[in-house]
Amino acid sequence: MSLQQKVMSQLKEAMKAKDKVALESLRAIKSALLLAQTSGDKKELTEEDEIKLVQKLVKQRKESAELYTKQGREDLAEPELAQAKVLSQFLPEQLSEEELKKVISEIITKVGASSMKDMGKVMGLASKKLAGKADGKAISGVVKQLLG
Repeated sequence: MSLQQKVMSQLKEAMKAKDKVALESLRAIKSALLLAQTSGDKKELTEEDEIKLVQKLVKQRKESAELYTKQGREDLAEPELAQAKVLSQFLPEQLSEEELKKVISEIITKVGASSMKDMGKVMGLASKKLAGKADGKAISGVVKQLLG
């Protein structure tokens, strides 16, 4: 079942349950999917494109929540985090920090990286290999920790 079909079926369930948070989140995915399909020359989105799209939406929600929290607006941060949680269910299982360290260590060994100067090489490979399994911020943090 494609992402769009999953979203549509869950959208119907959310409407029946009158779940406002889920409705907003699912409508955001639906809107982003439609925009991606109608813009550019590609009509069919690959699974990888769909994952990137959902990751972007989750990242936006988390960043917004972080800003609201810094400004002392928990009332605005909570709905953003709730939406991020709903959106995250459409992403593949995220790797734990230990699993992330293991994969990045292998990449560092493969590339022969020894210092922070090699971070770009490591990040490039790690981002490709871990697409959808971890966000860029987490990957970057582990790379810095292992190379630093």
